[in-house]
Amino acid sequence: MDIGISRQGYSQMCKRASKGTKWYITVPKAFFFGGLICTLGQSLLDMFSSLGLERKSASLAVSVTLIFLSALLTALGWYEKIAKHAGAGTLVPITGFANALEFKTEGWILGLGAKIFIISGPVILYGTLASVIYGIIYYFAR
Repeated sequence: MDIGISRQGYSQMCKRASKGTKWYITVPKAFFFGGLICTLGQSLLDMFSSLGLERKSASLAVSVTLIFLSALLTALGWYEKIAKHAGAGTLVPITGFANALEFKTEGWILGLGAKIFIISGPVILYGTLASVIYGIIYYFAR
């Protein structure tokens, strides 16, 4: 199918349409919003602990609360608006998993399944890498 545009013309059109990101703005914003989510989690942990829950139960209550809040914000359409400004800062795993439900419309495998692996992939990769490095350090340190 010919749309009447050359390869060069198409390439120039793509360059004009794709806007580069300003990393010096997006990185601090992601760090700030990710930090806010983590601060909220720590504040909830302190609150639940002060209400008399033991540490393990308080941690579970924090996880449930954060997942509920992110699912609620996703259902209201606010999570996407926040993510537009916060970037990767909203992919803190516990809140990112609930937001993955938004992709269910693309199907269970290609939508939800792929999104969960996109979110959990870095966590699994760096968690595994860190444990190998710590294991090597531990082996030689003892």
